[in-house]
Amino acid sequence: MRLGLLLPWALPLVFAGLIFRWFFEYNTGVVNNWLVALGVEPLQWLSSPTLAFWAISIAIIWKASSFMALMLLAGLQTIPKSLYEAAEVDGATKWQQFVEITLPMLRPAIFVALIFRTIMAIQTFDIPFAMTGGGPGDSTETLAMYIHKTTLDFLDFGYGSALAGLMFVLSMVATSGYLRYTRRSSGRGADE
Repeated sequence: MRLGLLLPWALPLVFAGLIFRWFFEYNTGVVNNWLVALGVEPLQWLSSPTLAFWAISIAIIWKASSFMALMLLAGLQTIPKSLYEAAEVDGATKWQQFVEITLPMLRPAIFVALIFRTIMAIQTFDIPFAMTGGGPGDSTETLAMYIHKTTLDFLDFGYGSALAGLMFVLSMVATSGYLRYTRRSSGRGADE
């Protein structure tokens, strides 16, 4: 089971992007073949700004979900079974056990996973680049793709460096926000 969860995470990002580009291809794509089988007209997934955004989002979610699931599984395995047994003896329902035991004990793993995922989302380059190259137009261009275009295509190293610095600051702000919230939440739990 864990090996199956790790398969999407183990694939190189560009390879995953190319696979999903083929899935959403207009003439030979698997998704349009399914739509035609259901009696729906095939869609121009990678030529429409809105549909391209959704196609890229699906690919990124598929790629990232295995890492998130593995992080949460590791967090679940650290919760002692004795807490659930004690709650059951006290008459807690499964929902109460989930809300009062599982979620609070899983919070650190959730925040670590969110930190990693946020940083990876800010720095996303490979999958959108492989699927659409930032197009149609620049509707699916990410900050990392814009930095690449500015620095390497237009040879504006100063502006590209400033944008890379901005990406670093965004990553740090997001991470510090998560950490501040985690610290505040754990401090509140200790006060209670």
